[in-house]
Amino acid sequence: MPAALAFAIDAVLVLVFVLIGRATHAENPVLGALITYWPFLTGLVVGWLVSRAWRRPLSVVRTGLIVWPATVVIGLLLRVLSDQGVQWSFVIVTSVVLGVFLLGWRGVAALVRSRRTARP
Repeated sequence: MPAALAFAIDAVLVLVFVLIGRATHAENPVLGALITYWPFLTGLVVGWLVSRAWRRPLSVVRTGLIVWPATVVIGLLLRVLSDQGVQWSFVIVTSVVLGVFLLGWRGVAALVRSRRTARP
């Protein structure tokens, strides 16, 4: 899988996380989503750079286990710095959901890849 496609999947999944969360608020859906999205997108980019994810974009361990916490920690820090607020419940939900999303699709891809190579 090309790295650009893997990054796009990550970015879309982070956006899905934001949109699911924003659906519970009665604020401007587009502006509110962008305000919530940018810190986590920035964290995702940093995670990709630190892990050099383009080398092994599908690796759960070498990429996913760096991209996921970078996305969460940097995203939450940027939310605090930009006065968006962070509550413990949000930290927990963010960590769990982004973990499932960012590690989960890589795990599924690894499973599919291993089944394809196992066939004669």
